[in-house]
Amino acid sequence: TAILMGVASVLAGMREEIPGTVSFIFQPAEEGAPEGEEGGAKLMLAEGVLKTAANPSAIFGLHVWPGEAGEILYRPRGAMAASDELKIVVTGKQTHGSSPWRGVDPIIVAAQIMTALQAIPSRQLDITKAPAVITIGSIHGGVRGNIIPDTVEMVGTIRNFDDGVRKELLMRVERTATAIASAAGAEATVTIDPYSGVTWNDPELTARMLPSLQRAADKVTEGPMVMGAEDFSWYQQQIPGLFVMLGVNLPGVSADQAAPNHSPLFVVNESALKTGVRTLSTLALDYLQTQPQ
Repeated sequence: TAILMGVASVLAGMREEIPGTVSFIFQPAEEGAPEGEEGGAKLMLAEGVLKTAANPSAIFGLHVWPGEAGEILYRPRGAMAASDELKIVVTGKQTHGSSPWRGVDPIIVAAQIMTALQAIPSRQLDITKAPAVITIGSIHGGVRGNIIPDTVEMVGTIRNFDDGVRKELLMRVERTATAIASAAGAEATVTIDPYSGVTWNDPELTARMLPSLQRAADKVTEGPMVMGAEDFSWYQQQIPGLFVMLGVNLPGVSADQAAPNHSPLFVVNESALKTGVRTLSTLALDYLQTQPQ
């Protein structure tokens, strides 16, 4: 927000010199809306953020990153992963822990499912196409050590870089969970909610704007694939887009030493924000100045 406010201030000061229209999106809930609510880029699109008189033909985005201060990282094509939120509820039959044969233990079933899910990306997908990750980050079931509960709930995330692989991956997750549960006499309910698609930087737009990036920043580097996800990808499904990263580390702090974005220890070198303002301003101006009339 601070960077985009700076860009708005710069461009407003030269409004008469801009050969076109620049729109600014100040989007809430970039990391996802609270459970049961709508938010983020998907809601902005539903409310018509791109359906304006300006009729935008491209979109640019920037995110701070724990890298060298002022360095711009870009990547054509797939830059950040698609992300799907996963919830699996395993329902068994409650019984006393001293007589497990009288019930169906959902904890054992959940453990088997969690282990089997890891075989999907490592053994069932063509990883030469694109990487994929399945992570279970939370598992809850039971209230006492001597009672086998009725249910266990697992939640996690699924990441990948290819739409075709994504469809196959999600199908296999549901099939694996339900089959393992059924074999044990339990039931698994699988819920998959899409957070974002692949952050896809249009190759033609990226190549066209690379000289602009190089003029705006002292150091511009083609970065690696990032398994993190970004709901900016919803905009890129509507119009060509370019999403870049801005390094904001403190002096003497390497990328390996810096805390990640969502850590309470993450610190922004505010001197790098000027590069962010310059980068987005340059991208907007250069794009409009090179547009066919």
